[in-house]
Amino acid sequence: MIATNPAMYGKCHWKNVIILLVFIVLSGVTRARGEIHLPAVIADHMVLQQQSEVALWGKASPTTKVSITPSWDHKLYTVQSGADGSWRVSLKTPVAGGPYTITLTDGPKLVLHDILIGEVWLCSGQSNMEMPVKGFNNQPVLGSGKLLLDADNTQIRLFRLERAMSRKPEGDCKATPWEEASAMSVKEFSAVGYLYAKLLQEKLKVPVGIIESTWGGTMIEAWMDKSCLGNFPAIKVLEPADTTKMGKNEPTVLFNAMINPIIGYGIKGVIWYQGEQNRGNAGIYDKLMQSMVNEWRSVWKCGEWPFYYVQIAPYGYHDPLGPAAPLREAQGRALHLLSNSGMVVSMDVGEERSIHPADKQTISARLAYWALACTYGRKGLPYASPEYNGMKVAGHMVNISFGNAPNGLTSFGKELGAFEIAGEDKRFFPAKAKITGKGIAVESDSVLAPVAVRYAYKDWVVGDLYNTEGLPVGPFRTDSW
Repeated sequence: MIATNPAMYGKCHWKNVIILLVFIVLSGVTRARGEIHLPAVIADHMVLQQQSEVALWGKASPTTKVSITPSWDHKLYTVQSGADGSWRVSLKTPVAGGPYTITLTDGPKLVLHDILIGEVWLCSGQSNMEMPVKGFNNQPVLGSGKLLLDADNTQIRLFRLERAMSRKPEGDCKATPWEEASAMSVKEFSAVGYLYAKLLQEKLKVPVGIIESTWGGTMIEAWMDKSCLGNFPAIKVLEPADTTKMGKNEPTVLFNAMINPIIGYGIKGVIWYQGEQNRGNAGIYDKLMQSMVNEWRSVWKCGEWPFYYVQIAPYGYHDPLGPAAPLREAQGRALHLLSNSGMVVSMDVGEERSIHPADKQTISARLAYWALACTYGRKGLPYASPEYNGMKVAGHMVNISFGNAPNGLTSFGKELGAFEIAGEDKRFFPAKAKITGKGIAVESDSVLAPVAVRYAYKDWVVGDLYNTEGLPVGPFRTDSW
């Protein structure tokens, strides 16, 4: 029966309005409770590290049960969110395969699609790691056209963080989301990182995910957190409330914005290419790197994953920052400070007039040698460059011995031109060098009583000495002048 009394109509009308508003509010609450928010790195098309416990995390309603079910084993994982809605859970992953789905529920379902299980690596550093396959302006990557022609591969997935800075640790990031390898995605991605992933995928025959977090012209201190910089009292870390203009080389700001948001995501290891910007404090660079890597491993809670890095390439620097040779020397020292690490020598692939050498394929292959031999147990592969082992003076000649050269040394038929020799006056002269049965013999008519030898110890130089497997000798000096 329809009410005709106006007073009754008014009461019923407002009662209905109130009921409708309550319904809308409750519906909003229900929707809010059903919204699970995930960080950018956890999304469709991602790769999860195989045969491990990988972390998933996000936000839900406060003190709410979140259920997670992966399709590879259909096991139900549950976790209760905290007072701020944060939750975190570890999933056990199978051997490589997929695609799979992951279903998350806090009311309505959220389903992540096209998830692969395989090998996951992080690539980080400054511009030589950042340099995309398409190259920089007027600076090419060798063979980029062919690389893009052959880029299509559903078994390689790419995730790239955008440049960002922060004085406080951030929980999420802006990024180019996980994508399959294609000409469009690969051309914007780190050439070294992509080529490394491509080689691993070809050799291991499993899906490979590669995460890029890079920014050109940056110092290692910016990639370190406040905790590990506590060992270096001269390095000032500004507080979040500080009103000083922030810059990309301010300590901690890249760690906070470009590393912290992905900490804990299951990875197999890290490849790193950085150092040019630290020529001004090369004397402590090895200690900085040791502190950074130890801290990253600690907060990642993924074990002592491998850390493979590139020694900076030769280049004709014309700036006041400082010489490159001491920085390369510090990078060499770091190899003996860091467990489960490896260093790629690049003395033969630099360019005098470009700080961004075009040959990124040689670098990525040498990184892959380290990973395949030392991380994945492939027997018989060369991976470590020869290292200076010692010297003996015999009259006017100096005999140099090396490690990591079981089958000897070679210059591939070219005359060795990167050696220098000095006497007690500490003046270095170009030296003649020849390969012997036990190493290298070095001499110069200008130095009749030699006491020291240097090899490739300059900003710009062409390294020309290798072991017979083609891995170059790194720069070294026998003096400490």
